[in-house]
Amino acid sequence: MDKVKVNIDDQQNEVKIPTGTRLLLRRCCNAVLEMEGFTDRAEVNIYFVDSETIRSRNAQFRGKDAVTDVLSFPLGENREFDVNPETGARMLGDVLICVSKAAEQAATFGHSFRREMAYLTTHSMLHIFGYDHEAGGLESVRMREKEETIMVQLGLPRNGSYVPDTDSEV
Repeated sequence: MDKVKVNIDDQQNEVKIPTGTRLLLRRCCNAVLEMEGFTDRAEVNIYFVDSETIRSRNAQFRGKDAVTDVLSFPLGENREFDVNPETGARMLGDVLICVSKAAEQAATFGHSFRREMAYLTTHSMLHIFGYDHEAGGLESVRMREKEETIMVQLGLPRNGSYVPDTDSEV
């Protein structure tokens, strides 16, 4: 039995979601819980959104009026999460993935859309558990190592850099 109930809601029409993507994202969520030693039952909501929705939420909640790839909204702090009174499960939070941005990044970085969606889900789940890469340093390195460990576990290793090749001219 999975440790986490993952509710996925496709609220966009920009990109068709390939078969198997939802199952992969559920596997990502479970892998993060396992890596973090989280043994309680849990729930997380993942929303597939369009670029305007994520731009609006990014402006509203982070003060950045720009399209981003993913936003995480934890429902707790320091691994203390609210409890769903109906199920007894810990409510981890909400994840918004901009599907068109994920498709764009997959092409830019030269890997599959599936890998990009898995990476963004894993990345968001780690944010929900309190990891932060924004300030750089050791915390950023730890977060990236955990992300890549999970990607390898899921059979989606990195096959290139996360930095686009800007030296080549088209």
